[in-house]
Amino acid sequence: VQGAALRPRQVRVHGKGNKERCCPLWPETANALARVIATGKATATCVFQNARGGPLTRDGVAYVLSKYVRLAAADMPTLRRQRVTPHVLRHSCAVALLQAGVDITVIRDYLGHASVATTGRYLTTNMKLKRDVLSAFWRRAGLTRNPARRWRPTSDLVAFLSSL
Repeated sequence: VQGAALRPRQVRVHGKGNKERCCPLWPETANALARVIATGKATATCVFQNARGGPLTRDGVAYVLSKYVRLAAADMPTLRRQRVTPHVLRHSCAVALLQAGVDITVIRDYLGHASVATTGRYLTTNMKLKRDVLSAFWRRAGLTRNPARRWRPTSDLVAFLSSL
């Protein structure tokens, strides 16, 4: 079936508050999931399972992620100082979508937020991230920033403006 191969792939995810979300998948992700399902270890209702064959919980996902972050830290020691959690991955995805120019209402729907105000926190965090990056640049470059001097108008300028 040629048309079926071309349609976008998606996955249904049950999240916080028992909310159900449909999330689009990259073709590579869809192919990887198809290979997992083909091994016969997945069921029709649960692709990722815990050691007892039940659905992988939030804590289970966090455990698996932390395990692989520890393994990756052997090759990339800076990971030892990072806090990598499923929520950090979710947040990073939202910030990347935002930086790519995706409308915030689309990001809200993608994340399953009820309100744009909740998603709006990513805007604030994004600005903080930018400030942190700039501060890190100045520190690492060994440069000193000249604090901005406060501008004060001269008395002649104030007199001129007052005359208008």
